[in-house]
Amino acid sequence: MRINQLVLLAIGLCLSVAMQAQNFSITGTLKDKDSKQTLEAATVFLETVKDSTLITYTITNQEGFFQLEGRAQEKDARVNISFLGYENFTKNVDLSTGDIVLGDIEVAPSTNTLGEVVVKSRAPVTVKKDTLEFNVSSFKTKKDANIEDLLKELPGVEVDESGKILVNGKEVNKILVNGKPFFGDDPTIATRNLTKEIVEKIQVVDTKTDDEAFAGEDGDQESKTINLTISEEKNKGVFGRVAAGGGTDNRFEYAGIVNAFDNERRISVLAGGNNINSAGFSFGEIRKMFGGGRSVYFNGNGSFGIDGRSFGGGQGIVNSRSVGANYTDEYAKGFDANMDYFYSAANSFDETRVERENILPDRRFFTNSDSRNDSNSDNHSINTTINIKKDSTLLINIKPKFSFANSETRFRRTEESLNEDGERINESATNNFVTDEGKNFENTLSVTKKWGDKGAYVRARVQNEINRQESEDFIVSNTEIFGDNPSVINRNQFTDGETKLDGYNLNLTYRVPLVAKKLFLDVDFGHRSDTRKRKRSTFDFDEVTQQYAILNQELSTDFEGRNSRTTPKLGLNYDNEKLNVNVSAGYVFRTLENNDNLRPELDIKQNFEALELDTYVNYRFSPKASMYASLGKSNRPPEVTQLNPFVDVSDPLNIVEGNPNLAPSNDYNFYGGFNNYDFQKGGGWYLNGNGRFTNDAIVRKTTIDDNLVSRTTYVNVNGNYSVGAGGGYNKNVKIDSLRSIKYGGGIYTNFGRNVNFNNEVQYASKTRSLTPRVNFTYTWKKLFEVRPSYNISISKTQFGLDAFEDQDFISHNVSLGTALFVPKNWEWRNDINYNYNPNITSDFQRSAVFWNSTLAYSFAKERATATLKVYDVLDQNTNARRTANANFIQDVQSTVLEQYFMLSLSWKFNTLGKKGETNDGGVFFF
Repeated sequence: MRINQLVLLAIGLCLSVAMQAQNFSITGTLKDKDSKQTLEAATVFLETVKDSTLITYTITNQEGFFQLEGRAQEKDARVNISFLGYENFTKNVDLSTGDIVLGDIEVAPSTNTLGEVVVKSRAPVTVKKDTLEFNVSSFKTKKDANIEDLLKELPGVEVDESGKILVNGKEVNKILVNGKPFFGDDPTIATRNLTKEIVEKIQVVDTKTDDEAFAGEDGDQESKTINLTISEEKNKGVFGRVAAGGGTDNRFEYAGIVNAFDNERRISVLAGGNNINSAGFSFGEIRKMFGGGRSVYFNGNGSFGIDGRSFGGGQGIVNSRSVGANYTDEYAKGFDANMDYFYSAANSFDETRVERENILPDRRFFTNSDSRNDSNSDNHSINTTINIKKDSTLLINIKPKFSFANSETRFRRTEESLNEDGERINESATNNFVTDEGKNFENTLSVTKKWGDKGAYVRARVQNEINRQESEDFIVSNTEIFGDNPSVINRNQFTDGETKLDGYNLNLTYRVPLVAKKLFLDVDFGHRSDTRKRKRSTFDFDEVTQQYAILNQELSTDFEGRNSRTTPKLGLNYDNEKLNVNVSAGYVFRTLENNDNLRPELDIKQNFEALELDTYVNYRFSPKASMYASLGKSNRPPEVTQLNPFVDVSDPLNIVEGNPNLAPSNDYNFYGGFNNYDFQKGGGWYLNGNGRFTNDAIVRKTTIDDNLVSRTTYVNVNGNYSVGAGGGYNKNVKIDSLRSIKYGGGIYTNFGRNVNFNNEVQYASKTRSLTPRVNFTYTWKKLFEVRPSYNISISKTQFGLDAFEDQDFISHNVSLGTALFVPKNWEWRNDINYNYNPNITSDFQRSAVFWNSTLAYSFAKERATATLKVYDVLDQNTNARRTANANFIQDVQSTVLEQYFMLSLSWKFNTLGKKGETNDGGVFFF
């Protein structure tokens, strides 16, 4: 009965709060007092008189009109209007009167002059031509919120569970702190470590390099950079976190990060390790403390990377460890540097099973294989950025990079091929042991000189790369071909490999202003040259001497190739407050040559010429809406290995030969879109489309004989294209100060045509796909959060040949995320994913429910957190997947991380504050 009474009381309180809230509407038009012209993009916000709590805000449109709408419990409020270069406007209003019409509001230009005190704007959002700025103090979050928590409260900003950030539909690929990098280019290291309290403003701009920003150029309009501005009084101290955990099945994790800030000087040190397939940075809490996992890639040599950072390891189960340090300082006025060192290592293993149905015009055959990969790797990298500003007109930017890596990989595989009657045609068994050692050095030197006040500049940029890689490959293989002419191929060989790359890139850009600060002529000249040497000496095992001493000429190679490209280019750039247009044209002179030191008759040299075009248009209808479009033509030459007529027989069942008559490919690309986001109403939508049409596309042409031995070469084809379009809508509704709803959805469709060959038969496959998605989030602050979502993927492929059956695929994904924040200091999160793929064969698992659950308790004034994590609660994790095209249908299943329980403990500390002062929280030293 007591519980029922509490529930009724809670419902009554909620109804009472809702009944007290009152609807309001405030309208007005902002004008210049002198000229009477309307003012666009001014920030208008409403706050309570009692404690200056932000109620709502908006931005004036092209006619200077604004409308503030919403619900509020307080009746006494204050309207504030802020616009750069004008005096601020304030007016107290009574919200209980309902509709409030302020009419024309005239503001005078600001009389502040240089040298006077500049009053910091209190506007929650400030919109400039290319910058969106948020005042952090205007947005309420939970206590001890980090930057990621804050970003989720900002209008137009989306953050998913992996930490990926979108601003008005465009991805954030860089985070700066006071204009400087913070531990490389992984945004989550900053967003999950820095707390809201130390940040004063958040600025969002198009991503630019240092020299692009210095010269005032347009950056990458398709990606965004977030700059976190830390106020001077909070930029001195030490903060960080350490954690460790252990679990069932010998699972473990540990991590730590310490940051020391002293104004322009910043030092950060981190370390971590685990055997739960994380990047080494999982802190056992509800969310990872740092590290990302947004973009994961795996390489055949056992290395893997997360968000562009290499960690070593592989698919399957990975035991990784990492150590890194970052140092940023301004040594003197106009001279600053950023350096980081990173060491990562991993051990991994993966067992994979593949069932493949191969489709030929006149028959089909089946291939089954089982393999295991065990690898160890170590990687070191050093990255440095140095900026030297001699004065306001000259910037020298230097960016050296060095990396060293070595690895060991053991690989074994058994494979069999069968005909339609189930008869075995061939079989093979392979065992490999490979060691690799690689060294790489890159450097970029850029010098930019500006002059005059019209936007003129000249830039010289020099880039070079030196890469060295050595390998030792031991292979023992047995290949048996059955049929009318049976044969057996046994190999016991050692290959000593060496690869060298020496490359440089020279670029000179001269910008001439035709109309001051608006219209520019860009004259650009570029030259790039890459020289590659590849030597592989293969030795057969000598049974007499018991050594690898017999040179196998057929499998040995000694190539030296050069790719040289010279490109003069002209461009026009027009830029004003609303319109940005870029048009450029370049002519490419390219030389590809390859010398075969073992087979001089295979030497080749080819010259190519091509016209390249690039256009970009961006029009800003208002601070809330913009349109963009791009059209371009690019030229891609064939790889030297595709041109070289050398016959590679290292795999007896898959023989590859180059084609010296290949022509370069010409790609015609376009993309465009429209973004519309209403800051006040918290909702917006976007549309986008893209496409690529390719002439002389380079494709593989494979023929398979009766013994299922394939021979592959390369040819040019016409008619390949891919066209895609999509859109989405998102809405954030604040029911009151505690409850909010976010919902949205999107759809993407793609049409593609690909010309290929199947045993000398040319065909064109056409694929159509449709991927709709919906998502919903209901949040009751300090109580709970629910996040369901659903997406479905549908595709259909037609081949246009009677021998090939059309293929239809469909897969479903349903996810549910929940969070419970009561009792106080407790947090219970669940992430549940249901996947269903009906196209997988009955031998593989078609559906699975993947459920992770974590329960965390904070104590010691919320500086410590204990966490119990359950990975794969239902023990259903699967890694089955199907891929298909005209040539095959393939099902793959490989090793996955299985269910475990883990208990972790973390401790965070923070002494950031004014000079000579510290905040609450003890200092932690290693």
